[in-house]
Amino acid sequence: MSMDVFEALYTTRAMRRVKPDPIPLEVQRAVLDAAVRAPSGGNQQNWRFMLVDSPEVKAELGPLYRDGLRQLFDSYYRPLLEQADDQARRVFASAQHLADNFENYPLMLFAFVQHDPSGGGSIFPAVWNAQLAARAHAVGTALTSILGIFYPEQTLSVLGVPDDEGWQLACTVTFGYPTGRWGVAPRRPVHLVSYRNRWGGPVGFTVDEPLWREQP
Repeated sequence: MSMDVFEALYTTRAMRRVKPDPIPLEVQRAVLDAAVRAPSGGNQQNWRFMLVDSPEVKAELGPLYRDGLRQLFDSYYRPLLEQADDQARRVFASAQHLADNFENYPLMLFAFVQHDPSGGGSIFPAVWNAQLAARAHAVGTALTSILGIFYPEQTLSVLGVPDDEGWQLACTVTFGYPTGRWGVAPRRPVHLVSYRNRWGGPVGFTVDEPLWREQP
């Protein structure tokens, strides 16, 4: 399956509202094969990927995920929640939707790193490759690190990960055919979040509208 690279880059936004339809094995195969083709520091490939579609496994992890999100909302995100505008409230509602429906996602990808001092410098290009490959097959994804932050040991135990080999959960990605439409997500423009040479220095150009636009 082919897709314009810029269409994939511009429209692969977090898709948390999805159908329960299963993801075909051929799509799963393509997703993981794309993941392992990503750049890897020193070509060490100190990663492991686990696909989860077992209702029993998801049932064990769902309560942990929901409590982790509750802790996040009650701490770091509390000031943001109290001052949220309509767009921010939609984002928080979408995050809550993932938590409330954790067990209903047809497929999840758990990505692990081993003794990685880069903090995930190799695993996240691999995960992004997986998400782009999923997009090319019309499958929506959403990345979350809740379980690895709030319940790392319990999650590794549920998934049967050896506890003496230095494996860490980098992130979890949900997969599903979206109920909504693809599109370019609104973002602050490049020139408001980018510098040149020194912090605060103007980047030298402006991008007032996305450079790739969806064709009518």
